[in-house]
Amino acid sequence: MKPIRSLAFVINAEKLGAVDLARSLVSAARAKGVRLKETTRFPLRRGFLKGWDACCVIGGDGTLLGVAREAAEQQVPIIGVNRGSLGFLTTFSPDEAKMEFDEILKGSFGVDRRAMLECVIERGSGTHALNDVLIKTELGTGLVHLEVFADGELVTDYLCDGLIFSTATGSTAYNLSAGGPIIHPAANVIAMTPICPHTLTNRSIIFRDTVKLRVFNRTAGTRVLVCVDGQVELKASTDQPITISIADIRLPLAQQKGYSHFAVVRTKLKWSGGAAERR
Repeated sequence: MKPIRSLAFVINAEKLGAVDLARSLVSAARAKGVRLKETTRFPLRRGFLKGWDACCVIGGDGTLLGVAREAAEQQVPIIGVNRGSLGFLTTFSPDEAKMEFDEILKGSFGVDRRAMLECVIERGSGTHALNDVLIKTELGTGLVHLEVFADGELVTDYLCDGLIFSTATGSTAYNLSAGGPIIHPAANVIAMTPICPHTLTNRSIIFRDTVKLRVFNRTAGTRVLVCVDGQVELKASTDQPITISIADIRLPLAQQKGYSHFAVVRTKLKWSGGAAERR
């Protein structure tokens, strides 16, 4: 990567130690003559990152999700520094960020271009998701009846608490909690996982990258809530199908050189076993 000459900081001031860490990294960048700007407000307004070389997000994965759409649209790499809990997306620890920051400013980091979902409500709004799109009842409780088509072919209909449509990146988020599969982020697929379906035969389905999914709300008299990355909420009535597909844009996510997805998964999910322990 090219050296970073302009760097935007997004800081979640509610996270313990985030403000102090930001001061340290801002000071280091300023000493190198890097042009800077900071905000503690997210999701970011559109155009906030236009013309900037990179964005350093200090917080948890939720903070990064509040930056993802703007960063993807502007193609600005996100350097995620974890001050949250799990931190699947904010892959730099505070110590790693401090130790490696001079090298990061020199452009010494990798960039993984993560697939995103495009979600469009017919005759309504559309947006992008890095992790997932959740469809459930407008009130958030009770069963919803959803019918799913893939490239015009009926997949099935669901009576459930909701449906999660996940990217590979988001497979370790709500999808995993709902019993869905862990998917390597390089796999260009969409996972569909029902939440508490009223049949034992309904399981996750993995769709190829070119699929166009259309979801119809068949719940009489009830609108559905479409929650995108836990950040944006849209609503759809029974006559407004929801289209979900892999987006044309991708999120550039900065990573340490030698980054290992499975090492992160082992650490974050506390996987263990005899073979891993022997190594």
